[in-house]
Amino acid sequence: MGMRMNDTNLPTTGQAAPANIRPVILCGGSGTRLWPLSRAHFPKQLASFDGGPSLLQNTVTRASGAGFARPMLITAEDQRFLVRDQVEDTSFEAECIILEQQGRNTAPALAVAAQWLAQRAPGEMMLVLPSDHVIDDLPAFHAAIREAVPAVQAGKIVTFGIHPTMPHTGYGYIRVDAGAGNAGVLDVAEFVEKPSLTKAEDYVRSGNYFWNAGIFLFRAEDLLAEMDAHAPGIAAWARAAVDGGATDGTFFRPAEQNEASPIDPISIDYAVMERSTNVAVVPVDMAWSDLGSWNEIWGRAAHDDRGNALHGSAMALDTSNSLLFAGGETTIAALGLDNLIVVAVDGAVLVSSRDRAQDIGAVVKALKASGNAVADQPSVVHRPWGSYQTTDLDERFQTKRIIVRPGAKLSSQLHHHRSEHWVVVSGTAEVTVGEKTFLLHENESTYISAGTVHRLANPGKVPLHLVEVQCGSYLGEDDIVRFDDIYGRAGQG
Repeated sequence: MGMRMNDTNLPTTGQAAPANIRPVILCGGSGTRLWPLSRAHFPKQLASFDGGPSLLQNTVTRASGAGFARPMLITAEDQRFLVRDQVEDTSFEAECIILEQQGRNTAPALAVAAQWLAQRAPGEMMLVLPSDHVIDDLPAFHAAIREAVPAVQAGKIVTFGIHPTMPHTGYGYIRVDAGAGNAGVLDVAEFVEKPSLTKAEDYVRSGNYFWNAGIFLFRAEDLLAEMDAHAPGIAAWARAAVDGGATDGTFFRPAEQNEASPIDPISIDYAVMERSTNVAVVPVDMAWSDLGSWNEIWGRAAHDDRGNALHGSAMALDTSNSLLFAGGETTIAALGLDNLIVVAVDGAVLVSSRDRAQDIGAVVKALKASGNAVADQPSVVHRPWGSYQTTDLDERFQTKRIIVRPGAKLSSQLHHHRSEHWVVVSGTAEVTVGEKTFLLHENESTYISAGTVHRLANPGKVPLHLVEVQCGSYLGEDDIVRFDDIYGRAGQG
C-alpha cells in the first residue's frame, strides 16, 4: 500500500533540541474514527498501519535522543501494560506513566503531568505530543522546537501551527494578526473551532490562520500559573491528585477522588489556551497529519493508476478512487466500486463512502447501542503477560491462540465450570497444576480439570505460543478466581 506512517531521517545530535525537554505523550482516546482497526480497547495509537512500529512508538522515537529527557505518558488504567510494553519495545524507557481511572480530557491530564514534573524537576520544559499523529519531516519538527525554546524560557506557552494545505473542516485553527507573518514565534490572536467549508476557505486565503496540531511546549510551572488564573478548580484538583497519588514502579496513579473533586472534563484549549494572553505559535511545515479518518489514510497512501489505495490481500477490478484495507488473513476483492472505503480486519468489515469518512463514529455508536462487542473489543485481547485470540467458539467449547511474552507469568487461578487442554506450538511452558510444576516443550500437551488451581509461565527468552481448548458448561472470562498475580489482579474476577 506504501503508506508513509514511519518517521524517517531521525535527528542526529546536531539536529536535536538544544535543551532538556521532557516529552509528555497523551495516549488516550476511544479509537472510533478509524474503526474497525482502532477500537476502544485497542485505539489507533497502538496500531500499525504498515506493519512497522505503532503510531505511539513513532511518537516516542521522534522525541528522543540528545536534548530530550525520558518520556512521560498519560494513559488509561486498562491500557497500562500495552503502553508500557510498546514503549519498552522501542528500546526507550519511560520516566513515568500516569494512569487515569477516568478520562477527563487534556486539561486535567496535563495539569497532573505538570504538577508531577514541577515537584520533581523544577524549570523543565514539557513537550506535549498526541500519540496518534504522523510527522514525516523530522528536521522541520526539531527546528520548530529550537525556534520555540527561547520564548518558552521567557515564560511563554508555545503551540505549533501547521501551514494549511487545504480548507480542512476537521481541524481547529490558530489565528495571528494580519501582517504578523508566517514564520518565527508569533503571538496568538485567537483559537478558532472547526469551521464550515466557507470559513475554512476564507482562513486559507487570508494567510493568517494555521491548523492547530495540539502540540505544545512550555515549562510546567508556567502552565500551572495559567491554570491558577483561568482554571483554578482544575489546578487545585491536580495538586491534590499528585500529592495524594501512589507510585507503582513506572506507573503513577493520581488520587483523582480528592477534596477538590469533582471536576468536569475539558480540553487544554478551552481551559487555558483560548483564555490566556501568554500563548505564542511557531508555524511549521513538517508533513503532519492526525490520521483523523480513513479518507486521510487513503490520501497518504500510494495509489494505483485508478486512484485506489490497497493494503494487505486486496484486489481492485474496475474500481477507482477507493481504499481497500485488508488485515490479517482476510482478502478483499472489489468490483465496480468508486469512491468507497472498505476495511476488513479483526472480525469486522466497514463499507463507507469516502465522503462520509468523518462520520464513522456513528457506526460505532450504533454497534454499541445494539450490544455488539465488536464496537470496542478486538479479537486479539491483550493482557499484561501477552495476548489471546478466540479462534472457535460453540456452546460447550472454545479454542484460543495464546502468546506469553518471555519471562511473563499468568496468575495462579482456577475455573469452576471449564477444563482446559494446553498444546505448546513453540517455545517452552512452565506449568503448575496443584502442587506439581513441570515444563512443556513444542508439540507437548497437558490437561487441567475444572476446579484445579493452575498457572502458566514462560521461562524462556522467546515468546511462548500455545493452543488452548476449553470445555465446559460456562466459558465466560469471568469464571476465574485468582490467588496470586504479579500484575496486582489477585482477588479480581
